[in-house]
Amino acid sequence: MLLAKILGGLRYIEQNLVAMNYNDRINILKVRLSESIVVMDGAMGTSIQGLDLAAEDFGGFEFEGCNEYLNVTRPDVIHNILESYAEAGADILETNSFGSTPLVLAEYGLGKQAHEISFAAARIARRVSDERSTRQRTLYVAGSMGPTTRAISVTGGVTWDDLAENYYVQAAGLVEGGADFLLLETSQDTLNVKAALHGIDKLENEVGKSIPVAVQCTIETMGTMLGGQDIEAFYTSIEHRDLLWIGMNCATGPEFMREHLRTLSQISRFPVSVVPNAGLPDEDGRYNQTPQLVADTIKGFMEQGWVNVVGGCCGTSPEHIRMLAQEAKSQTVRRPVAKKGTVLSGLEALSIDDDTRPVLVGERTNVLGSRRFKRLISEGKIEEATEVGRQQVRGGAHVIDVCLQDPDRDEESDIIAILE
Repeated sequence: MLLAKILGGLRYIEQNLVAMNYNDRINILKVRLSESIVVMDGAMGTSIQGLDLAAEDFGGFEFEGCNEYLNVTRPDVIHNILESYAEAGADILETNSFGSTPLVLAEYGLGKQAHEISFAAARIARRVSDERSTRQRTLYVAGSMGPTTRAISVTGGVTWDDLAENYYVQAAGLVEGGADFLLLETSQDTLNVKAALHGIDKLENEVGKSIPVAVQCTIETMGTMLGGQDIEAFYTSIEHRDLLWIGMNCATGPEFMREHLRTLSQISRFPVSVVPNAGLPDEDGRYNQTPQLVADTIKGFMEQGWVNVVGGCCGTSPEHIRMLAQEAKSQTVRRPVAKKGTVLSGLEALSIDDDTRPVLVGERTNVLGSRRFKRLISEGKIEEATEVGRQQVRGGAHVIDVCLQDPDRDEESDIIAILE
C-alpha cells in the first residue's frame, strides 16, 4: 500500500513540477537570496505547545504529543500558525513535518502513514503560501526534515540504508504535497545528513527533476555538533553538493552562534542562514529572549555581512519574525566566497596549503603495507587493528590511509567494521 502511494505520488510530482512553474520559482528564490536577506518563519513546536491542545486534538491519548499528526487531525491549527508567520513578514514557511519519517512516527504507531502525514504537512503550507503570495511578494514552502531520533555516529541503532529510505519516504510526501525545496535542519550528525541526501537523490532520479535542498546544522554549547564536527568541518563535508544554502539553527540563542557564523560566512560558497532559538531554555523549558533582543543580535550579524537567510527556531513567535523582517529590509546581503585551496574534513577541517605542509599520511592501516595490521584483521581483532590508526594519529599523522584489499576475505565487511 505504501509503495503504491509513493509511486502514485511520483507521477503526481512529475505532472505538477511543470504546472507549478517550479523551476521559475526556484530561480526567483535564488535571485532573491543573492539580492536581499530572506526571512524564514519561527517556531512550530513551541507554538503548538503554547495552544495547550487536548488529547482529542491529536486524535486520541495514544497520539498526544505527535505534532506531525496534527496535519491530519487539526490542519486548521497548523494553517493558523503558518498564516501568523506569513502575516509577520516571513518569506519562507516551513512544513510541520520535522519528525514525519517512518522511524519517528513508528513511536506512535504511525510509521506506515509517514507519506500521508508528510504530504498533508506540505499541502497546508502550500495553501497558506499561495493564499498570501502576491505579484509583489512570493512566499515559499520549505519541507522540514529533522534529524530523526537516531544518529549513525552518536546513538547508533540505525543503518545508512534505513535512514536513506526513511528520508526518501518523507521527501516524496513533502515534494508531492507542494514543497518548493527541502530543508534538512537541526542536523547533529553528518552521516545522517549524507544518508538524507542519498534518499533525496533516489527521489530525484525517479522523478527526473532536480529537488533543491538547504542544510542547517546544530552547534552545541561545547562548540561542535553532537557528532563532534565543528562548523568548518561540517561545511567541508558537504560543500560538494549544490545547496540552496547552508547554516545553523536551534541549540542556542543567537549570541552563542556568533563565532561559528563568522567562520561559516568566511568560507561558504553558498548563501548562509542563521535561525536561532530565543535563547537557551530555562529550568522550566521556557525561552526568554525577547523579540527585540533576538532582532538586535541578528541585526549585528546582518550589518557584518554574514547572512543571507534569517529566521527563528524554538521559542520564537510571529513578533520575533516581524522584527527580523523589518530589520532585514535595510540590510545588505552577504556575498558567496570563492573556493580556495584544498580542505579535508574529519572532526576538524584540514587545509592543505603552504602553512600545513608537509601533510603526513599514516600508511600502517593497510593490509598490503603492514603485516601486523593484516594479521589483526585476519584474526578478527578489529579494536586492536583500529589502535594501529590511533597510534599514527598520536604520532602526528594528518590523514589515515585505510586499505583492506584481500581477495581471500570479505573485503566489504572488513572495511565497514574497521571504519565504524
